[in-house]
Amino acid sequence: MQNPLLAPWTGPFNTPPLAEVKPEHFPPAYDYALAQHAAEIAAIAGDPTPPSFGNTVAALERSGALLTRVEMIFSNLTASDTNPALQEIERTLAPRMAQHWNAIYLNGPLFARLDAVYQARTSLKLTAEELRVVERYHLDFMRAGAHLPQEKRARFAAIGERLASLATQFSQNVLADEQAWLLPLDEAQLAGLPPSLRDAAAATAKERGAGAPYAVTLSRSEVESFLQFADDRELRETLFHAFVRRGTDNGPVIAEMVALREEKAKLLGYDSFAAFKLDDSMAKTPANARALLEQVWAPARAQALKERDALQALIAEEGGNFRLAPWDWRYYAEKLRARLYDFDEAMLRPYFSLERMIEAAFFTAGKLFGLSFQQRPDVPVYHPDVRVWEVVRENRVIGLFYGDYFARPSKQGGAWMSSLRDQHRLDGAQGNKDSLPIILNNCNFAKAEPCLLSFDDARTLFHEFGHALHGLLSQVVFPRLSGTNVARDFVELPSQLYEHWLEQPEVLTRFARHYQSGEAIPRDLLDKLLAARNFNQGFATVEFLASAFVDMEFHAGGAVTDAQMVEERALEKIGTPEEIAPRHAARHFGHIFGGDGYSAGYYAYLWAEVLDADGFGAFKEAGDVFDPATARRLYDYVYSAGGSRDFAAAYRAFRGRDPKVEALLEGRGLAA
Repeated sequence: MQNPLLAPWTGPFNTPPLAEVKPEHFPPAYDYALAQHAAEIAAIAGDPTPPSFGNTVAALERSGALLTRVEMIFSNLTASDTNPALQEIERTLAPRMAQHWNAIYLNGPLFARLDAVYQARTSLKLTAEELRVVERYHLDFMRAGAHLPQEKRARFAAIGERLASLATQFSQNVLADEQAWLLPLDEAQLAGLPPSLRDAAAATAKERGAGAPYAVTLSRSEVESFLQFADDRELRETLFHAFVRRGTDNGPVIAEMVALREEKAKLLGYDSFAAFKLDDSMAKTPANARALLEQVWAPARAQALKERDALQALIAEEGGNFRLAPWDWRYYAEKLRARLYDFDEAMLRPYFSLERMIEAAFFTAGKLFGLSFQQRPDVPVYHPDVRVWEVVRENRVIGLFYGDYFARPSKQGGAWMSSLRDQHRLDGAQGNKDSLPIILNNCNFAKAEPCLLSFDDARTLFHEFGHALHGLLSQVVFPRLSGTNVARDFVELPSQLYEHWLEQPEVLTRFARHYQSGEAIPRDLLDKLLAARNFNQGFATVEFLASAFVDMEFHAGGAVTDAQMVEERALEKIGTPEEIAPRHAARHFGHIFGGDGYSAGYYAYLWAEVLDADGFGAFKEAGDVFDPATARRLYDYVYSAGGSRDFAAAYRAFRGRDPKVEALLEGRGLAA
């Protein structure tokens, strides 16, 4: 039997044969790809010629191409369309992959060659990008323990293997809870829900075999919409508790992960895991990251307390004899918004169909960067929900974009961007089909016909598409620097900046159209939407910041015996209003425990918001939200540059100066 993972990709634009891939293909494919990569590394490390950029750094960039290809397919399937067979392979594979990479990073002869190139780098007449990739590779190896004495290497490697297994266990525990829970509903229990949410609940019940006419899952999009509109307070409480208790079994997993991360950091000479992680970031230190959080926390908390009092007054006015609880906040905030601004979220949904919002995201990319999109139904996909578009710029296909927008039991919660192939120009690969980026967006909207989005859902779509553009527009030579391979507190800039265009009248009047009549959103409704953009921002900011402070608390140093206690201590320290739950409870905080990506780095969304709020100001100062000159600088220094330059320098090159936090406070309505 031919293994499609090992065969050449022969789909349009050399895309992978995703429809042919089965779980049983992965073990032999990994066996072969891992052995091939190990042999390539051995050849580089054992090269008898003196180390040079070409035979060491560029050779490292060329190595492992097959493994990368297999790994990208596997990681996308386990996140987007998993099953028990894939999960079993994932559990087995996690420590094995960690072991493989440990063997590379802790390879003494290999690091000696890399270090020799690094030490001589300023005399080698390298291009700016070549110099950058040397520095990034050297830092990668240093942070992976390459410089450790021999007696510490075995322990460092063991920590990495165990952390990989724990992250997989964490994510699978959360997904299991999400799969196991369903709230069946009858007609009476839908009181307050607008027609679009009723239709979505009916579609969910049918798809999940709920045994009732309607149902709601633990998908964030469904949960937040239900909490916003459902009149039944008892049902809101039931759903809220189920949502925040996802990952109940993860307490011991978290405790072990935190301990191992701290031990790893101290082996590398850092005081804490947060100090280790932030050393390679724009923030540089935990103190700097925390200072930003605290600078925003004070005005956000003050605003949230005012909002709380207003909601409590509304409860009393309606005759409610109870104290505002977390499962009440969205419901009464929606009522108050309707009163203050004479509209509610339900009035918006008919104008925000998924199809129109996809068109809006594409239109914006066309205006800013000259992109056009053509759907390609002939490209093989891993699930019938997935759609593919070819992306064209200056009459040339520059990449493929896969959109996977609907929630399903086999899919992790949340929204994210990933890739099946990263852009590069190694060995003159520009224009070669094997160098075209293949970028994916995943969302978890409730599948209904039509699929009508909340404004927050539409913002999520724009956010993830901003990440996608970061991958699609990349124009670098080396894969190590491609697309989103940037510092964690810079990677959110392209995505969060892109959200701003959703709010622009030039976009809304063109694409916010009624799903039945096609009529544009009424001007008075649009004005109310924009006038209310900062309504409830105290809540939204506190909800995020609470999670960021919890992340910092876990990784600031010290043993964790009870994860719940650590979370409660962090929230108490900053005086979190008890009526507001953190956006992510620790037990299901996949950003920081489902992998290493945002660990000690969840603050990065706020850091990037300073950049995006300040950055969008460049377009406002130009007097045109699509100003060509500003868009060109944004393309040159942010979207196309990947990790090819220092990130602070890249921002200054785009903006002409360093960012100012005042733009963030003004954007959230917290400046006063």
